Amino acid sequence: MLEISSVAHSFGLEQVFDALGLKEINAGTSTGAQNFGSGETITSFSPVDGQVIGKVSATTAEDYEKVMQTAQTAFAHWRTLPAPKRGEIVRQFGEKLRELKEPLGKLVSYEMGKSYQEGLGEVQEMIDICDFAVGLSRQLHGLTMHSERPGHRMYEQYHPLGVVGIISAFNFPVAVWAWNTALAWVCGDVCVWKPSEKTPLCGVACQNIIAHVLQENNLPEGISCLINGDSTVGEMLSKDTRIPLVSATGSSRMGKAVAATVGARLGKSLLELGGNNAIIVTPDADIKMTVIGAVFGAVGTAGQRCTSTRRLIIHDSIYDQVKTALVDAYQQLKIGNPLDENMHVGPLIDTQAVAQYSKALETVKAAGGKVIVEGGVLTGDGIESGCNDKPAIAEAENHFQIVQEETFAPILYLLKYSGDVNDAIALQNGVKQGLSSAIMTKNLREAEAFLSAAGSDCGIANVNIGTSGAEIGGAFGGEKETGGGRESGSDAWKVYMRRQTNTINYTTELPLAQGIKFDL
Repeated sequence: MLEISSVAHSFGLEQVFDALGLKEINAGTSTGAQNFGSGETITSFSPVDGQVIGKVSATTAEDYEKVMQTAQTAFAHWRTLPAPKRGEIVRQFGEKLRELKEPLGKLVSYEMGKSYQEGLGEVQEMIDICDFAVGLSRQLHGLTMHSERPGHRMYEQYHPLGVVGIISAFNFPVAVWAWNTALAWVCGDVCVWKPSEKTPLCGVACQNIIAHVLQENNLPEGISCLINGDSTVGEMLSKDTRIPLVSATGSSRMGKAVAATVGARLGKSLLELGGNNAIIVTPDADIKMTVIGAVFGAVGTAGQRCTSTRRLIIHDSIYDQVKTALVDAYQQLKIGNPLDENMHVGPLIDTQAVAQYSKALETVKAAGGKVIVEGGVLTGDGIESGCNDKPAIAEAENHFQIVQEETFAPILYLLKYSGDVNDAIALQNGVKQGLSSAIMTKNLREAEAFLSAAGSDCGIANVNIGTSGAEIGGAFGGEKETGGGRESGSDAWKVYMRRQTNTINYTTELPLAQGIKFDL
């Protein structure tokens, strides 16, 4: 293993590598137990201390072709297993995750930069979706319908789709993959996953875990596959006509490119893209609850959640009160090494993200906004990477171009509204993104207006809780430039399957629909 920093050593990274089967240099392409890869080396740097964690080989076109052929062969077998049997494999995967929750959570924390508690929480999401998928494996049901023709019966059924391509982002380097694979596997699909090139070791670790489970059950190679690399490797998935569904998580810009490529070949895409999430704070809001929800929503994961709170839309009658409470709360934030459980805010993913954060603050000032909690980049013992920034608050207007965009950083924009809740809803909806939204109010009329057809236009609308976070069981996703996809709960499983309508004639006659006569 590479020589590691004192921070990593104190965090027990050597033990993490041992538990997860990681090496100094890892093959970045895998069909399960078979690991290979002959492409260029991807080096993983920790945003915590800037040190090299490990290396992963990228996937070449030849490597990719081997993966796809193996996956296709595996699908022919996997789809024939009864769904509850597939669910049993997912159950075992969930048990293995329980055993390895601590080391995998530590890896997520160190490679991505989120707090250790958030790293553990992300692994818990993986466990939860496995539990959900196990139950789902016995509920992949369609409808039975009455036919207009006598002696006929109609019903619908859902069949496995095929090879599912998954492109995930750095901010949730393990959970988003699990959301997709756990459902896809019980549906009878096999998966090919391209993790973010910024968190490749998390991808290798997850593949090692599921590969062990598949081996123990004497299942073939290709049910879970891994590829690594930059956007050119992602394009291999998008362009491949053998992949009926590509699930992509990332920026709206990336999602549009994926959608265009997949759509050109009439494939299906499941898109989970950017958010520009707002909390409406009405005169009837609980201020203490508002501050807690807004602060965590804005600074959790250093503002790098697609559900992070970007805008706070506050009624003018309580604006100053809320502003003062927020500024006071921000003074209490502890910023530093995310491996230290006493810290509230860890680093951004890399120095490029820091540059975008700094540019956004300058842009909002130039537009006429007022920064009331100053930002800046921090350095010091244990945070030598240059990726630790101070969460900032700026007073702004909703129409500012920088407010209309998603800045993947802990910058919170305070917006003022007057009038009734409908004026606030108009501001909330007045952006291109439509992922998560929330309202803080004790007024039932305001809450119901926010949840009505004329209310929030987002895929997620919360009352008296913040915007960040997703609960397994509910369908996760958003509208407009967020992409329209849904993952995780409810009937999101249907996107991973193909629907078939069947009509059965159990008579000796052949009546035609709509009473048509065709006698021979």
